[in-house]
Amino acid sequence: MKILMVCLGNICRSPLAEGILQAKADAAGLDWKVDSAGTAGYHIGEAPHVLSQKVAKQNGLDISFQKGRKLRKEDFIAFAKIYVMDSENYNDARRIASEHWKENKVDLILNELHPHENRSVPDPWYGGYDGFIEVYDMLDKACDKIIKRHSAR
Repeated sequence: MKILMVCLGNICRSPLAEGILQAKADAAGLDWKVDSAGTAGYHIGEAPHVLSQKVAKQNGLDISFQKGRKLRKEDFIAFAKIYVMDSENYNDARRIASEHWKENKVDLILNELHPHENRSVPDPWYGGYDGFIEVYDMLDKACDKIIKRHSAR
């Protein structure tokens, strides 16, 4: 299965989500490819935010090799599931997808923990180190749910 994680700039939340879910899928023996992208092109080619990398490393993950990229219309064909971090990302993804939009393919990642509540993963960009820890914990729990649901199939 191919899964895409999406946030605004693809340097804070979505790289963490990509790293977390890929590690969990690998550990579960699932043949998944997880990637990430941003709805804006601010950080194309850049490594994840230094604090995203630090929090990931403290949890046994290396995300330093990831490079920021912009979400493309073609991603809505290539990926089986796309998780966005907040409703703004959701609306931007819908606009980018254009005629390739499929409602059942895209969801807010925290709906895995809180179905149909459309809660947002806060952008830690301005939250300091503690904000990145909080985001990591949210994404870790959501990724556990994703693995559990898909492993049961």
